Amino acid sequence: MTQTLAPAPETDHAVGPGRSRRALRAVAIVSCVPYLSLKAAWIAGSRVGIPDGSSLLEHRASMAVANSVTVLLDAAVIVLALLLTRPWGLRVPAWLLALPAWVATGLLAPIMAGFPIQLVVDALGGPTNTTADGEPFLDAWVFGVVYTGFIVQGLTLGALLVLYARDRWGRLWEGRVWELPVGLIGAAQRAIAVAAAGCALPALAAHLLWACGGTAGLDATHLADRTSGFYVMEALSAVFLAMAVTGALLLAFRRGRTLPVGLPLALAWVGSAAAVCWAGWLSLAPLTDVADGPTAVLSLTYAGQMIVGILVACIGVHFLAERSASRNRRTA
Repeated sequence: MTQTLAPAPETDHAVGPGRSRRALRAVAIVSCVPYLSLKAAWIAGSRVGIPDGSSLLEHRASMAVANSVTVLLDAAVIVLALLLTRPWGLRVPAWLLALPAWVATGLLAPIMAGFPIQLVVDALGGPTNTTADGEPFLDAWVFGVVYTGFIVQGLTLGALLVLYARDRWGRLWEGRVWELPVGLIGAAQRAIAVAAAGCALPALAAHLLWACGGTAGLDATHLADRTSGFYVMEALSAVFLAMAVTGALLLAFRRGRTLPVGLPLALAWVGSAAAVCWAGWLSLAPLTDVADGPTAVLSLTYAGQMIVGILVACIGVHFLAERSASRNRRTA
């Protein structure tokens, strides 16, 4: 992100202490408390919410490290909520805000979409959450508390981010796709979009295969843990990949000409973030020693997702930087 996006907002609006934003900020912060409290209890050695026989009890040291990392990630939600609602937040360099907001989008969006769908599937008789030997992984109430908190965090942070971005950079996605200057996206960006689409095909095929019940390429842990959540998340992984590629192609080739510019940007933002961050999170799971190392197919699938997401994110960054620069040149 170039420095043209970093200074004061392009509009005359500012992030003020409006009642709605204060309420969203308060809800976002309060929604972090249950998760942070639960993680702190586990780090201190408590077994609240962890049933007998859970694999979490077998790897206390590695789980303490993993829990500490997730505490920092959730605490970052509080920092973001403050940054998006305080006047000093408008002076933060664009990249310093965009990167954690993008990561938060990538981690929260799959949960926000997946957990409600999983509840519906479970209500219809889907397989429950158990470990490889049939023992429950966590008490059922833990998932309800934690994921409900994540959904609330995602909704409130998403609303605050949209309001903040509209105030600071709203002019960058004004208009329709057909109104975009022809030279805004060059041949290099079109080539990157095509490369992202090509890289997405193997990962899409793998996720669709696993979502439909296929087992090729899965390790023993995934084979034993094919619960309703597994199938839902595999289907959503394919959806987010498709969103990322669609957004990139619409921007790069100026397709969907009557669409508002914000739509392909939103597809690229959410899709690329979910592809990179969720695949990265799943790739780190074996480091806790709770699961065996992934198979080569799983590793390649996760790597392909991350490559696609990074390529699409680069297209989005280039688009915003170039449009900001072109507007600055016209007003100079």
